[in-house]
Amino acid sequence: MRLWLSESERHPDPEPVRADARKALLAGTVAWVVALGLAMGFSGALADAGFGWFVAAAAIGVVLGVVGLVVVQLRRRRHRPDPDAPR
Repeated sequence: MRLWLSESERHPDPEPVRADARKALLAGTVAWVVALGLAMGFSGALADAGFGWFVAAAAIGVVLGVVGLVVVQLRRRRHRPDPDAPR
């Protein structure tokens, strides 16, 4: 088995696939919202067990998910083709 190929043996790199990150970000954000709800519901027991930081971690996860959704939406708007542009 060889660990490298010469340039003449290499295939061309494939084109990158356009993916919709909104679905993944939305699923992750929803999961963090559920985790935040559970952590807030059990915050007393979590604090007694030394895991009171779970509430803050879940809240940070929700905030980062929302920020990610905003960033992805802004990038989609910026890179959307202009319908008034001549073809």
